[in-house]
Amino acid sequence: MLRILDMPTLPTSIKLLKDLSRPEIFFGLARMPASSRLFLGASDGKVYDVDVLAEKPEWKGLEGHSSYVTGVALANGNQTLVSGGYDGKLIWRKVENGEVIRTTEAAHSKWIRKVLASPDGKRVVSIGDDMMCRVWDGESGSKLHELRGHEEGTPNHFPSMLYAACISADNRLLATGDKVGHVVVWDLGSGAKLAALEAPGFYTWDPKERIHSIGGIRSLAFSPDGQSLAIGGIGRIGNIDHLDGPARVELFAWEKNEKLHEYLGDGKGLITSLAFGPDGKWLIGAGGDNGGLLQLYDLEAKKVVKSEKAPMHVHALVLSENSQSLFACGHNKVAVFELA
Repeated sequence: MLRILDMPTLPTSIKLLKDLSRPEIFFGLARMPASSRLFLGASDGKVYDVDVLAEKPEWKGLEGHSSYVTGVALANGNQTLVSGGYDGKLIWRKVENGEVIRTTEAAHSKWIRKVLASPDGKRVVSIGDDMMCRVWDGESGSKLHELRGHEEGTPNHFPSMLYAACISADNRLLATGDKVGHVVVWDLGSGAKLAALEAPGFYTWDPKERIHSIGGIRSLAFSPDGQSLAIGGIGRIGNIDHLDGPARVELFAWEKNEKLHEYLGDGKGLITSLAFGPDGKWLIGAGGDNGGLLQLYDLEAKKVVKSEKAPMHVHALVLSENSQSLFACGHNKVAVFELA
């Protein structure tokens, strides 16, 4: 059973409670509220339904995708599970039994990078390497908006990628971020473009050794009041073959187009997922290089206060309602941490 404890303003410890080893790589994560039941998008094309804190977890695999499942979300009052993957499809299922409700073929013409739902479950958002953000009705599955705000190519004439998206707690705002450090903030209801931010420190171009670019914005999170936007990824990379760069987070007052601070701790690699604490005064990020990384940011003191190894490279994380438990997935593992 999930423990419910009061969370101090800023956690001082991150304790590994449990980790489960698996042959798959997990890219996407959704959690049933007030529980330890997770839905995980995997490298074998399945979505796994599992209670990770059960004494003997049972892994139920849901088939339907032909490639990596990179995003999962709970919508429509947590009655509908939506998954998307490198096959460009969205699959909508009943949460109660995994039955497929509908399949949206060619939801994106290139790899889907992320699927997420608004907190009220009324909207589902998907982003892909066709550089499109699409907004769907969480119940009917109908397409509501097609948002175009990111260039298809990098400044060095290579294909770009649309890696990251997030939705504000009040269901009003949507943000998207791409490989070259361009962020767009949208009105989720109308699809109107509200702001554009530039964060070029997340992009590295190697013109000599590999003739290749790497990095990009890999995670986004709105503060609880929606006024600040956190951006995660990796700083300037020396060896692009080994993610040899500092884990990087920048914080913006997005309406003013003002960068409030940048956080460069001693951790290496990508910050692939971010979550704010409930009071908006702290932030936790996860990712890594060849290994896993967890970082805790004190936004008032403007510093990284904790940098710890995780048992795997982390692709996604979710905080519990009281921010006392952290669920994470990644390379061959799912893990649960306690924040105190």
